[in-house]
Amino acid sequence: MAVPSFLARERIIARPGFNRWLIPPAALAVHLCIGQVYATSVYKLALQKDFGTSLTRIGIIFSIAIVMLGLSAALFGTWVDRNGPRAAMFTAACFWSAGFLIGSLGIATGQLWLLYLGYGVIGGIGLGIGYISPVSTLIKWFPDRPGLATGMAIMGFGGGALIATPLSRQLMGLYDPAYDGTAATVASGDAVAKLFVTLGLVYLVFMMFGAFIVRVPADGWRPDGFDPATVKQKALVTTDSVSAGNAIRTPQFWLLWVVLFCNVTAGIGILEQASPMIQDFFRNGGTSAVAVAAAGGFVGVLSLFNMAGRFVWSSTSDKIGRKPIYMVYLGVGLVMYVLLATVGSSAPWLFVVLAAVIISFYGGGFATIPAYLRDLFGTYQVGAVHGRLLTAWSAAGVAGPLIVNGVLDSRGTPGQLVAGDYRPALFIMVGLLAVGFVANLLVRPVAARWHEPKADPSLPTSTPETSAAR
Repeated sequence: MAVPSFLARERIIARPGFNRWLIPPAALAVHLCIGQVYATSVYKLALQKDFGTSLTRIGIIFSIAIVMLGLSAALFGTWVDRNGPRAAMFTAACFWSAGFLIGSLGIATGQLWLLYLGYGVIGGIGLGIGYISPVSTLIKWFPDRPGLATGMAIMGFGGGALIATPLSRQLMGLYDPAYDGTAATVASGDAVAKLFVTLGLVYLVFMMFGAFIVRVPADGWRPDGFDPATVKQKALVTTDSVSAGNAIRTPQFWLLWVVLFCNVTAGIGILEQASPMIQDFFRNGGTSAVAVAAAGGFVGVLSLFNMAGRFVWSSTSDKIGRKPIYMVYLGVGLVMYVLLATVGSSAPWLFVVLAAVIISFYGGGFATIPAYLRDLFGTYQVGAVHGRLLTAWSAAGVAGPLIVNGVLDSRGTPGQLVAGDYRPALFIMVGLLAVGFVANLLVRPVAARWHEPKADPSLPTSTPETSAAR
């Protein structure tokens, strides 16, 4: 599919002297906007009241968006790699903004299916394309520190809710004077409809800013002082290229799919019931007032650790390697889950610390996976490979809530349970992390038969990437 000339990859090749540190802000401009998907709980009750339906039916909006994120990333990953980050970011901005505007129309007219179509399907396509759009570009600009580069961008996705949550409360309070931003009041449907219009337009501006400042490096560019020969000396790191079509035929791809699925499902196990969980853990321990107060800030603490983990852990992976860092995410995460299930109810501070560490691993897993893919499959079509792998996120976005909610529904009503009621769900997450740990241990270098052919030195210089761009 051709793109207009002003979006073409050839128009955004950086000139000599371009500062590569301008690329992370371009990526952040997109990821901070699409990270709003983690802030849907702010207006969940308002939508339930306005449509007169169940929280489950409202929650489907989020599930559709996450499923579409994975599917669109998989379907359009090769197109994103071929046409470059500007075309991808521009397209993502249009879909993400349109999703809000169509969703607003659905709220204003009382048509829930329009909200599913707008925010869920159309917005979800924007989510997927926007999420992968800067990844391969960042890796090419930072071949010396790919974990740091992807961590800086994907950190924005985790931090998007930190901006969207208070902003949404302020805007709904502006549009509905009866809403004061506390749990004691619920915003009107009209206020949420106007919120969607505002967010759709604001996000369009910021994402377009990212699209028009992003650049790709010229063929043969490398950072000052970087020697590509040093890359080959690192375990599991290749200088060869594997196409997206071949990558999905390798056992390494599917092992990493299992790793990501297990890590994400375990993280969603905390995120799905964060606020009621901490109250249920401590209600019957004589510290209900402490529990209620802690619950109020618990989601914010998790968002901070989700965001920080994406940067800190992915940067650490540049030093110790991608496979060892996933041993930490999955192995230490497994221990944290066991402690949460067994002694987490002994003190609120211990519960918060354990949950925060688990969520930091959840965020770190997202930020490190593009660099892991680059190590195994090279830079040729790493964005497309990443897109296909994100189907694990879609699966986890469905499996995580089903597991946790299914267990809790069989025990009672969240918000009225005790710590013991959560233990079966928490130990299921322990089992998943153990499976992911084993899958990560089995990762080996990709066999040479999957590599792209080397260029014939007797022919004019060409790379797989430049050939694909033509």
